[in-house]
Amino acid sequence: MNSDLAGHSFYPQSPDSKSSKKAKERGWIKVVLIGVAIAYLTLILFIPAINVFAQAFKEGFAPFFNNLTEPNFLHAIQLTILIALVVVPINTVFGLCAAWVIARNQFRGRTFLISLLDIPFAVSPVVAGLMIVLLYGRNGWFGSLLEAANIKIIFATPAMILASAFITLPFVAREVIPVLEEAGSDQEEAAKTLGANDWQIFWRVTLPNISWGLLYGVILTNARVMGEFGAVSVVSGNITGKTQTLPLFVEEAYKQYQTQASFSAAVLLAGLAFITLVLKEILENKTKIKEVE
Repeated sequence: MNSDLAGHSFYPQSPDSKSSKKAKERGWIKVVLIGVAIAYLTLILFIPAINVFAQAFKEGFAPFFNNLTEPNFLHAIQLTILIALVVVPINTVFGLCAAWVIARNQFRGRTFLISLLDIPFAVSPVVAGLMIVLLYGRNGWFGSLLEAANIKIIFATPAMILASAFITLPFVAREVIPVLEEAGSDQEEAAKTLGANDWQIFWRVTLPNISWGLLYGVILTNARVMGEFGAVSVVSGNITGKTQTLPLFVEEAYKQYQTQASFSAAVLLAGLAFITLVLKEILENKTKIKEVE
């Protein structure tokens, strides 16, 4: 009897031993989750990105820079920049107006307006391009009127601008709305009581309060405009040297077995994405510092 009892312990485990055991279990779970995340990112992101750079520079730097001076490539860059220069200011102004109306007013249909603002997030870019074709194409709703006026929208720069503007419509507004709501209207009302007009209130009170959120939205809009493929591909016709943006150039060059030129253009787009991430991180840090102050 005593020998049997000697082999067993009737004393419960101490709380410290239980907590250390749970800590070890959590540690293993954390290591496994981190490993899974790293493996997934390596397969989906890191290896493809490294391969793009390896393919672009496999023959040296000279062929890479030669591809950057090719006429069709230069035209694709110029057209991409032109679309960005038109779309980004338009959507910035629209985003500011929409954000101010939504954040500063309570009205019937406000929720519906916010839902409309989010439509480009839900609709496929290809479907968005098709909608533009059905409106402004030769057989579209406004096709006959545009043809009579000798105005070409589809398979031309205007359609590419419309498609890019639709896809990037919500970015500025969606970044500015929460900033305006958090800032409140106390400072604006105080400035109004001191005799400032609406324009002065906007430039001296509202704009400084939303500056970082606004810049964040502008950067995201610009990055999406320059990288948009689906909607622009549908409405542009992808005509080399005429309606071909940089993403379309990447696809067409690859189809034509011009892999070096295709990967060279892809490196530029990857560089744009990297710059966007850096600026995004800087703006987020600035915003956090401002909130602390």
